[in-house]
Parts: sequence; C-alpha cells; structure tokens
Amino acid sequence: MDETAPQKGTVPQRAIEQIKAMIGEGRLEPGQRLPTERDLAVQLGISRSSMREAIRALTVLGVLEARHGSGIYVTQLEAGDLLETFGVVADLSRGPQLVELLEVRRILESTATALAAARITPDQLAEVEKHLTAMNATDDPEVILAHDLAFHREIAGAAGNDTMAAILEGLSSRTFRARVWRGYQEEGAFERTRREHAAIHRALVAHDPEAARAAAAAHVGEVEEWLRAQLGA
Repeated sequence: MDETAPQKGTVPQRAIEQIKAMIGEGRLEPGQRLPTERDLAVQLGISRSSMREAIRALTVLGVLEARHGSGIYVTQLEAGDLLETFGVVADLSRGPQLVELLEVRRILESTATALAAARITPDQLAEVEKHLTAMNATDDPEVILAHDLAFHREIAGAAGNDTMAAILEGLSSRTFRARVWRGYQEEGAFERTRREHAAIHRALVAHDPEAARAAAAAHVGEVEEWLRAQLGA
C-alpha cells in the first residue's frame, strides 16, 4: 500500500479497518496472536509507527489485548468488552445529548423487557423480584439505585441477547441515575417509580411481552420527561 496514495482516512485509520476486516473475514480468530508489529506493518504496507497507533486504538476499543512478553492477541470479542465506551458517553453526556441517550435507552429497554417476558426463567424472575422488594423496603437513594440497576440488568440478561444487554449496561449511567433518584426523593416521586417497577414485574410474571414493552417504555419515558423538566428549569 502506498501511504501517499489518496485514500479515505488517515493511515492508522485504514490499518484499523484492515485489521477489523481480517477479524470479520476469519483470517484472525478470537484469541489468536497477531503477527509481529513489524510483519503486520509489512503485510499491510504501512509504517511501524502507523501500525503501532492502530494497535493502540484497537486495544482501547477492546478488540486487541497486549499480553506482557507474549504479544498482541485478538480478544474474545465479548459484546460487553467492545461496548464499554457507551458507559463513558453516558457518564459524560449533558443536556440535550443525554435526552437523546434516554430516547435510545427507552427503545432498547422496552424491546429487551418484551423479550424477557417471553423468555425469563423462574430463577431469573426470582432475582428480579428480590431487587424489586429491596427497592420497596427503603427510601435511601443509594440503596434504591443499586437495586434499580440490578433490577434492569437482570431483565436485560433474561432477554437472551448479550449485545443488547451490553448496550443497555453502557447506557445505564450510574452517575446520571444517582442524580435522578436524588431528584425523585426531593419531589416525593418514589411511589410513582415503584408503581412503574411493579407494572414491569407484573408483565414479566404474566409472560406478557406487549404489557412488558409498554410498562418499560412508560418507565423510561418518565425519566425522559423528568430530565426535560430539569433542563427547562
């Protein structure tokens, strides 16, 4: 490859795309060791410095991992590892951007909850109920927050879609949720959100996907409206 040829993106960006293509096409498998930095640079026709930058970027993204004294390996490409950056975006977002993330979460949360209603096992349902009971037993925002996160995490896991669960985990900013729960406490809105959680739980118990979808969408929609009101204030 001629590094001076007019191609889209910088040289490291093109190297990133080529390595991703090698993985996507099966020429590099999860857990497989990459050729040496020098050999891979020669193979792709780029400088070692550009290759080093590409490897560093893919390592940050969770696609590659460096093993001391052993080399660079393709990770197991687990969805949770690859989507960790969602958590950073959610934690750092503010204002209208945070509203947009909540809109995305509402769509995914309602879909995941509908799937969970159809697929949830008795053991998974018992875990959901455990966290619901714990939320209802306290007015401490920190305790409620911990069980709220676990409640929704259990439901996302019960949906049976690891990628969706990983995205939702990333979108579930603990920092933002803590702010919401403190706000709810100040507004005396705990009872409302308890009713929303109870509606989700009833739909799961009934194995009713459409009721579950509607209850989850209404729940996240309330958080959206609360945030819009906060921004308006």
